[in-house]
Amino acid sequence: MDLNGKVAVVTGSGRGLGLAYAHRLAREGAAVVVNDVDKAVAEAAAKEIVEAGGKAVAEVVAVGTAEAADALVGRAVAEWGRLDVMVTNAGFLRDKVLWKMTDEDFDAVIAVHLKGTFTCARAAAVRFREQGEGGRLILVGSPAGQRGNFGQTNYSAAKAGIVGFARTWAMELGRANVTVNAVVPVAATGMTATIPALAPYVEALRAGEPMPSFARRALGFGAPEDAAGLVAFLASDAAEGITGQAIGIGGDRLSLWTHPTQAVAAYADGGWSADAIAEAWPTIFAEHEQSVGENLPEPSGAKS
Repeated sequence: MDLNGKVAVVTGSGRGLGLAYAHRLAREGAAVVVNDVDKAVAEAAAKEIVEAGGKAVAEVVAVGTAEAADALVGRAVAEWGRLDVMVTNAGFLRDKVLWKMTDEDFDAVIAVHLKGTFTCARAAAVRFREQGEGGRLILVGSPAGQRGNFGQTNYSAAKAGIVGFARTWAMELGRANVTVNAVVPVAATGMTATIPALAPYVEALRAGEPMPSFARRALGFGAPEDAAGLVAFLASDAAEGITGQAIGIGGDRLSLWTHPTQAVAAYADGGWSADAIAEAWPTIFAEHEQSVGENLPEPSGAKS
């Protein structure tokens, strides 16, 4: 992927997946604005990229407000005169079951993941349209937004909304030659370390052990670097015609998620009464009911 001459902002890129995205974009030639709320972390990440031969600067700001989004886009323009790619990766978790989740828990996650994606994408779209040369919005989703996940009311709602953004903005920005896609990554990070089925693999990777084939294939789970190639691809000219998609990446697996579609439909003259629905449900709809959550397989021979 030749990204020379392109300028990218990657939110939440001081560590984890965001850092992997920033490193890969820089390796392919893009100049990158690294972002984190922690000044030391952001500056260290930018320094890593520069020492590896790339171009990067750090912008320390908490994603979520219009002012923060404008600062990120403004920094890219001030440093390199343009913006070509916005990767909205910033986020964190505050997991609790519904009846224990506070308003603060909910609002904090929505503010960063959902509103942060909105404000950063809006600021980037304004700049792309001013430049008149197109652009790339790469939004970071999650399997939790596609399937739901226990204890993640706030996070699942935000990530589902982000994929909704991608579909809507792909239509709105098509004439401006701006593509909009959602990346749905699965990788060993501090966030996936909270998932019991994945935690052992995260700890093993931290200890320097290789990720087993089962994790990389059956779970589609690997290191953050395994997800970075998709971001570089979507930022490149090779992905010019791809927009409005939700694309999964992790370990050895690359996947394309379907959009929601009707599983089955039936019709009743004059509409459906409650009694008519009760009668029809077992014979027409019950077999098409959809599952929820990620049903992660266990390694062969594992004890239940």
